[in-house]
Amino acid sequence: MLCRLIARLLVLLPMLWLAQGVAQAGTLLVANKAEGSVTLLRSPGFERLATLPTGQGPHEIALSPEGLRALVSNYGSAEQAGSSLTLLDLAKLRAVATIELPPGSRPHGLAWISADKAVVTAEGLRELLLIDVAAAELSQRIPIDQEGMHMLTVSRDGQRAWVANLLSGTVSAIDLVTFKKLGDAVSGAGAEGIALVRDGHELWVSNREADTISVFDALTLDKLADIPALGFPIRLESDERRGLVYASLARADAMAVIDVQQRKLIRRIDFDIAAADTQPSMLAADASSGSVPVGLKLTGAGEFLIVAHSNADLLSAWDPNKLELLQIFSAGQEPDGMAWTWIDLPLR
Repeated sequence: MLCRLIARLLVLLPMLWLAQGVAQAGTLLVANKAEGSVTLLRSPGFERLATLPTGQGPHEIALSPEGLRALVSNYGSAEQAGSSLTLLDLAKLRAVATIELPPGSRPHGLAWISADKAVVTAEGLRELLLIDVAAAELSQRIPIDQEGMHMLTVSRDGQRAWVANLLSGTVSAIDLVTFKKLGDAVSGAGAEGIALVRDGHELWVSNREADTISVFDALTLDKLADIPALGFPIRLESDERRGLVYASLARADAMAVIDVQQRKLIRRIDFDIAAADTQPSMLAADASSGSVPVGLKLTGAGEFLIVAHSNADLLSAWDPNKLELLQIFSAGQEPDGMAWTWIDLPLR
């Protein structure tokens, strides 16, 4: 009951170790799906800097290599497919461009692959789209021919991408030099979350309907293991420093902590955060009446693990070393995708 009261009042005791200057300053970006906006918050205290407008249904955010620009995928609503990206200038704290995509695109997962190039999944087209950010236009379309292309990840050199295909239950590998799909592999029902692990040698995919996390060889797409993860595993975040992978469990209102070497669940954290009194989130009907944790983001050098509770309109910050709750704070309505930049933007 105490935790619920704290969540509603957005009050928590100050973090002692932050007062000692341990955590690295930076800025957290949060996509508010139900508001059509992105909120910027200064860490470590998560003070609100600004809320910037985007298109309808912003789901994911990708940070540019220099840390001063962000792309936002405007997925749309259940009734209307989105077909644009919003480019944010973080130094100016404003949206500077809308990049139009083909009608019905439903852009979702996205990542920068160089200073002025990015890729985004077009769920409605079954394609991966290459974006020329400098020109603010679409430059290449890569057929994937899988249903429900959702989340993606890219290699550090920007030469390869992997896409989790929600409705096909597969994962696809794409060569970003030749702009060709390399192949597909069966993951599991509801393949959605995706992360590179073990310095990019392994690819982990969360299968929300199958309640499993599949482990692949990132180069060959050979399946190495299936790890049970009961509760609708929906997002993954790799913590290379600690040898862990975190998975948000939307239906269970919990988070799984998995040891990479053992490929084994070592802890499950159950959340005690009440649902908001506003309109239920898009996932609430499919998931649960709880806080519905979805987005995950490990900040900076791993000082914070942030969880977006989309049905509570709240975010929680955790100490990854002790796996203890540090703070509960708000951004906007139905928070989901996040990004973090090491740039400490000034309050305005």
